[in-house]
Amino acid sequence: MIFSYICKRLLLAIFTLLTILFVSYALLRLAPGDPTRSDMLTGESGSMDSKNSALRQNNALREKLDLDKPIVTGFAIWLKKAVLHGDFGESAAVEPGRKVTALIAQRIPLTVTLNCWAIALTYFFAIIIGVTSASKAGSVYDRTMEILLFTLYSLPVMWVGLLLQALFCEGGKYPFFPLSGTLPENSLELTIWQYTFEQFRHLLLPVLTLTYGGLAGLSRFARGSVLQNIRADFIRTARAKGLCGTEVLWKHAFGNALITMITLFSGLLPALISGSVLVEYIFNLPGMGTLSLQSLSSRDYPLQMALFTFAGALTLTGIFICDLLYMAADPRIRLTK
Repeated sequence: MIFSYICKRLLLAIFTLLTILFVSYALLRLAPGDPTRSDMLTGESGSMDSKNSALRQNNALREKLDLDKPIVTGFAIWLKKAVLHGDFGESAAVEPGRKVTALIAQRIPLTVTLNCWAIALTYFFAIIIGVTSASKAGSVYDRTMEILLFTLYSLPVMWVGLLLQALFCEGGKYPFFPLSGTLPENSLELTIWQYTFEQFRHLLLPVLTLTYGGLAGLSRFARGSVLQNIRADFIRTARAKGLCGTEVLWKHAFGNALITMITLFSGLLPALISGSVLVEYIFNLPGMGTLSLQSLSSRDYPLQMALFTFAGALTLTGIFICDLLYMAADPRIRLTK
């Protein structure tokens, strides 16, 4: 049964991903402008020879990117190269001539590191705050955390990042953290402990900037889910059996509230790869968010399509993993129904 379910989900995921990719490709082609414009290669001004040379380069690049063909034909050619041969092509504008997969492989480690720490911290503190607030609903602690969390949730990411830089980075009031980058210039001369400490100094503020918004929202979801279960009949039955309050709260109430937390987790896997454009831009971090912004501003079609492919595949993978986690969290759930 499970094997049949997995096969059906894979077929549905493939069809969904193809639809996403075709719509993305069509929108890219229909949008005004492309990476072969002459002003993106040599500028609008120049001699006649330079303009003719730029025009020849444009035509050659259009043929290379299949922009001279209809949308359906161009998508079919791209899909054949990407799926059958695993070739997403070369960057057309960000780093011309370099393989798209090499560009992505260079940027992924930093983005995954940032977002893994951010997700771990977000879930850890959100669960503790949410469950504790639900167990003390209506108390001073619950009201205080509610005001604090909604305040955090309303703060713009760019404002918080710039504020942290102004307060705690070089040139600020308390200059303990570096302003940008991931490592100091003399990183090769550092010991392993010094290297680890420098990484901590460089990545702490970006991680905090990524964490605070998700923490505020997720903790309220956790509180609502636990509060809904803590008033149920099975909780009263567990207390009537003489179970301690901590066991009732964490094993029974929180255990049944995991469905909501798992559902929210489905959207986190794509974030591991896509990264945060604003945070990476503010702290000048060479991750996937910065790469996405560069590909968008330069209309780098091959790089954009590769990013769309990874983001779509990871979104569908996250949903599938959540389906499996549903069954693990609640034995009553069956994948075949």
